[in-house]
Amino acid sequence: MASLMYKVFVKFVQDIYGTNEPIPLHAPIFEGNEKKYLLETIDSTFVSSVGGFVNRFEESVAEYTGAKFAIATVNGTSALHIALKIIGVEADTEVITQSLTFVASCNAIRYCQATPVFVDVDRNTLGLSHESLQEFLMTNTEIRDDGNCWNKKTNRRIAACLPMHTYGFPADLDQLNQLCKHYNIPLVEDAAESLGSFYKGQHTGTIGKMAILSFNGNKIITTGGGGMILTDDIEMAKLAKHITTTAKVAHQWDFVHDEIGYNYRLPNLNAALGVAQMESLPVYLKQKRTIAEQYQQWGEDHGLQFLKEPENTHSNYWLNILLTNSREERDQWLSKTNEMGIMTRPAWTPMHQLPINQDCVITDLCQTEWLFDRLINVPSSVNIKQ
Repeated sequence: MASLMYKVFVKFVQDIYGTNEPIPLHAPIFEGNEKKYLLETIDSTFVSSVGGFVNRFEESVAEYTGAKFAIATVNGTSALHIALKIIGVEADTEVITQSLTFVASCNAIRYCQATPVFVDVDRNTLGLSHESLQEFLMTNTEIRDDGNCWNKKTNRRIAACLPMHTYGFPADLDQLNQLCKHYNIPLVEDAAESLGSFYKGQHTGTIGKMAILSFNGNKIITTGGGGMILTDDIEMAKLAKHITTTAKVAHQWDFVHDEIGYNYRLPNLNAALGVAQMESLPVYLKQKRTIAEQYQQWGEDHGLQFLKEPENTHSNYWLNILLTNSREERDQWLSKTNEMGIMTRPAWTPMHQLPINQDCVITDLCQTEWLFDRLINVPSSVNIKQ
């Protein structure tokens, strides 16, 4: 019976995408002005980090998300590194985050010579649990005379809280933001996967002090590689642009750099792709929602659960998620579907299980481990045939 279910699912996915060929998890689509804008960039000779398309891309993302400022970077990890650095993450501080995340989140924390603190996630959002965060803060931290929140056990300052909008599903931002404000902890949103996702009508990445987006090749829109820092703070925006451009002081001909900077600005060629992709984003979001609804209906018809957006949120459904009943069942699904040409993947190995993170503060992560044992990502590419 189980083997028959795998075959029924494979046929269902093949019907969605209209092919019997192998189906990837999430492939880029280039059906708009990408080639036109790339040729314009080449003809202009401004192909690196200076060029009109960089500005256009930043302006289009800012306008779409509602952020006052958007600063383009070479990838989401570099964007997160700079956002954390600007917010005050430094050596011997801690950043509260979730273990159910891609390794880049923790890497960016480590770039700042800080240490991750792992708290649990909510099962319905896959994002940082406000209850887990509250329990950690009440038990382990205190506000000291300097106005900062400190971990009483490690004697390290809590420099930021970094929730992730996992697979495009918005985290519970109201509760998280309220807690962070009470404890004087800056909230930085890892919105890498959630372009086109909204929380109570507000775009993800516009509620915390800073946020980042990613435009990797597997995201809902892509620049090949690329990221974006979002903020409403003009001084933070100016600093982000400055230090991602090697901290070079503007001058007609002289080379002066006034602090340690980073060569993180997005090239104009990549930004040209981004401008074209942003033009297609509304269509992509509509098609992805249709695919998500098809998965959910199929799941209801066959006694299987696909994750739905929580109440008061609007997910971009970057990756659709099937929840199985056990680790064994998950692995059977992964094995059978991949053998039959349907790319499926488990969640990332939780960060607290990686050898590189054994020095971190680790709380009770029962929901993280429950989800890791059961979660499967299924093909979620935009379907231009629909």
